Amino acid sequence: MNPTNLEIIATTLFVIAVLHTFFSSFFEGLANKQPNHSGLWHLLGEVEVVFGFWAMVLIVFMAISLGDYKPSVEYLETRNYTEPLFVFAIMVVAASKPVLHFASELVRLISIFLTNVFSIHNTIANYFVTLSLVPLLGSLITEPAAMTLAALLLKRKFFSQTSNIKLMYLTIGALFVNVSIGGALTNFAAPPILMVANTWGWDTAFVFQTFGIKASIVVLINALLATLLMHKHLPKESHTAKHEVMPAAVVVVHLVFLTGIVIFAHHPVVFMGLLLFFMGYTHAYSKFQSPLLLKEALMVAFFLAGLVVLGGMQQWWLQPVLEKMSSTLVYYGATGLTAITDNAALTYLASLVQGTSDEFKYAVVAGAITGGGLTVIANAPNPAGISILREHFPGGSISALWLFVAALPPTIIAVIAFQAF
Repeated sequence: MNPTNLEIIATTLFVIAVLHTFFSSFFEGLANKQPNHSGLWHLLGEVEVVFGFWAMVLIVFMAISLGDYKPSVEYLETRNYTEPLFVFAIMVVAASKPVLHFASELVRLISIFLTNVFSIHNTIANYFVTLSLVPLLGSLITEPAAMTLAALLLKRKFFSQTSNIKLMYLTIGALFVNVSIGGALTNFAAPPILMVANTWGWDTAFVFQTFGIKASIVVLINALLATLLMHKHLPKESHTAKHEVMPAAVVVVHLVFLTGIVIFAHHPVVFMGLLLFFMGYTHAYSKFQSPLLLKEALMVAFFLAGLVVLGGMQQWWLQPVLEKMSSTLVYYGATGLTAITDNAALTYLASLVQGTSDEFKYAVVAGAITGGGLTVIANAPNPAGISILREHFPGGSISALWLFVAALPPTIIAVIAFQAF
């Protein structure tokens, strides 16, 4: 390892940013103690702002230290922002009222079926289906869309009806882990698989056989365990809004936009164009819409863009670490490293290592998806879930420590399931 001074500074700032995510509630506390500067402290207390903020510090430092702003701009222009843009687009469309209505109806119908077959309360069935079926749908509609839909359904039916902190943390821990592995049934939905599928020649059939079957089992087990542990704490009467008539044509149009964005996920010019058309359509038929999730989606995109900027200078230490590991160590190492760096970035760097075995490839991807629920930065969709659900937590902030603790048991189950090639 022969890092440049700039790479060392970038890694230092990356570590500071990671630590910042664990202490976001501290800044929220400062906002209450220092009302004259509450705006600044609230800003720094926003988890989605963290990596964007420290990325800005890096770029400013580069400009000052090099005595010219052009290298900083050139570095920014070499980064690939397709993923942040895609997450922004998919969040806006997936969180729209007609799509949410469609997902809610699907969950409701399956919940009714489970209620009739197993004679359980509909609320319990609904909770189980939301934590299992919706994450698995992520393999078709992508993980960011699945996270957005699941978080909105949980927010409306459960989080808004309870103040039970234990329930909320256990739920969000299981949700994050299940979304991270729930997209592993296809080769295009989970960011860490998407980053290596073309390079390693993985098609959907291979991904499903290698990861998908195990992922499905783990998602169902995690959802079932969470339901068994928390069923007594679920709101006895789930909130049911008045039945609204949603024209089938409107739902179909929204699903077409959603499908188009997924299909052209690698082409930001296309999917951002589709998003603009979608926004025009929702304005034209506003009576069937609710306010679009623009602010939350922009914040998540800002978070991921910051991660792209800071993460671009971590290859100097991350790649040598992976190269020196055996397949077993790669698996556990990737699981651990995923907690402190985006899992898609991790698998992308692994794809640059030449001459790797099939066991190595499996291990790094399995570890990446296994550890994707441990922290807010571990998996690209996690900030979306945080953005939607955090207002129901004390102080409007989700503790990084308690998220880690809540996600650890379902992660251990995933570790056991995926550890063998």
